[in-house]
Amino acid sequence: MIEATGLSKRYGRTLAVDDLSFTVPPGQVTGFLGPNGAGKSTTMRMILGLDAPSSGTVTVNGRPYAEYRRPLFEVGALLDARAVHGGRSAYNHLLCLALSNGIGRARVAQVLDQVGLVSVAGKRVGGFSLGMAQRLGIAAALLGDPRVLMFDEPVNGLDPEGVVWIRDLLRALAAEGRTVFLSSHLMSEMSVTADRLIIIGRGRLIAQTTVEDFLKGGSGNFVRIRSPQHDAVATLLTAQGAEVIGHETDTLRVIGVTTEAVGELARANGLTLLELSAQQASLEQTYMKLTRDAVDYRHAEDDPVSAESRGRS
Repeated sequence: MIEATGLSKRYGRTLAVDDLSFTVPPGQVTGFLGPNGAGKSTTMRMILGLDAPSSGTVTVNGRPYAEYRRPLFEVGALLDARAVHGGRSAYNHLLCLALSNGIGRARVAQVLDQVGLVSVAGKRVGGFSLGMAQRLGIAAALLGDPRVLMFDEPVNGLDPEGVVWIRDLLRALAAEGRTVFLSSHLMSEMSVTADRLIIIGRGRLIAQTTVEDFLKGGSGNFVRIRSPQHDAVATLLTAQGAEVIGHETDTLRVIGVTTEAVGELARANGLTLLELSAQQASLEQTYMKLTRDAVDYRHAEDDPVSAESRGRS
């Protein structure tokens, strides 16, 4: 488990992380989301003791990371796949890490096989593609068979087969009861990999929730109804307090009502429904709406104030 309490980090006049508190529980994949510059990388570096907090605390399994004598047995992390000695072979890179933590040579061979790098184990890391470097970084994170794993953009440079492989690996590790903390900008991957989400913006916590609850609460959710008696259905739903947000020919888009309630209302009033389905906003759509005010750089077209000003000009 990872626990942060009142975590802050200041670089001169810049407050990169601002009073951030969250929990990353074991047995689940927790996605770490936020716009560029939100403070995700700084937060992960503070968890690993690479940056000291200006205030607040963060612990891994109840202790600060720096207190572990052999940290690879507790935490495995991939923050930068290129942060390796390019002149070393993949095998020797992992061996150096292993020996520094009292891990045997047999384990090096195991993780090389696990990430699919046995055939290039003797090659220099400097010649690796980004995808191969990512696999090597994942192997390093797995060396000590740790209970906590942290990955920053782990699918960068991977081909489609590699993306599926890392997705399955992360979920399998969580299923074993490990704590898996994953930062990524790929919403499509996060939606099928993560169980929980921690979302930050400008260094502050925006949301901490399950993926399921996050999507259920999305403002883009609605019920789609198609009926030859659409006007009657719309009138009844409005009377029940629902909001008809779209009315195209025989099709209605309605918010503030469940499909079960619509079906019961139609049955009670003898109305025919040709289609009744719940439409849910995607993770990307919900995330974009939630973090709109935390984005530092965007096109004028994305700014509703600018758009309104253009409309008056």
